[in-house]
Amino acid sequence: MNFGPQTTEPDSHAIMDHALELGINFFDTANVYGQHKGVGATETIVGNWFAKGDGRREKVVLATKVYSEMGSWPNESRLSALNIRRACDESLRRLQTDYLDLYQMHHVYREAPWEEVWQAFETLVQQGKILYVGSSNFAGWHIAKANEAAKSRHFLGLVSEQCIYNLAERTVEMDVLPACQDYGLGVIPWSPLWRGLLAGVLDGEKKGRRGSGMVQDKLGQVRPQVEAYEKFCAELGHPPAEVALAWLLANPVVTAPIVGPREMDQLDGAMRALDVRLDKAAMKRLDEIWPGPGGPAPEAFAW
Repeated sequence: MNFGPQTTEPDSHAIMDHALELGINFFDTANVYGQHKGVGATETIVGNWFAKGDGRREKVVLATKVYSEMGSWPNESRLSALNIRRACDESLRRLQTDYLDLYQMHHVYREAPWEEVWQAFETLVQQGKILYVGSSNFAGWHIAKANEAAKSRHFLGLVSEQCIYNLAERTVEMDVLPACQDYGLGVIPWSPLWRGLLAGVLDGEKKGRRGSGMVQDKLGQVRPQVEAYEKFCAELGHPPAEVALAWLLANPVVTAPIVGPREMDQLDGAMRALDVRLDKAAMKRLDEIWPGPGGPAPEAFAW
């Protein structure tokens, strides 16, 4: 998502090359990414990188998304059959590839019947344009309904869910993670560092670095927790960002958190989380600082 708006195309290409060197093979983007550079800009950068050859496309499990506005006309957004098929073709063109490994619904679209949605994805699978379908920002109920509808059509259905999940935002523990576990979906959390608030934001302040206005507003609400968290990370001897990623990696339901490096050193820093081991005492202390919802539903709110 940062490629284009935050990171130049040459630097983006260098980061992706380094990712392959490190053994990272899952690349996630979306058709709407690009911000002030324009929708589709990030996919275009990735596509230009694939076009360099040397087996780049063959080494990558490529995921992108459909849902958000790509234009102002009807059927240029959401999950109508027309937009799903049109948006897929446009993503393939920008990404300079003939198929997507994983095509994700960026959000649930309550107005489209699942019969329409699955018919469109079935067509794309039959045409060889996509291999698998995933969801993003779905509730557990949506995952269940989508997969039961797919089962009735003898279609594979969802294979993954991309949800917001981190130490501070743990609502998905109630129903999304249990649904994914039951249906066998991969879980790929986005915003694992809580938009930077779990990445050592207070230490950054001391060094004269300030986050976005949104980060500063949120920090004003949770500063005591962030202070306690960064203090505990110092006791563990690991940077806050590495601890936050290691906490997600310790959850057997999580396939892998999605990191969005703007710079090369951020990618290398994320890799160091693989070496962080959190014992029961550390996990307990992190739960005390960042309490979850109380477990899966309904036990989280009822007997």
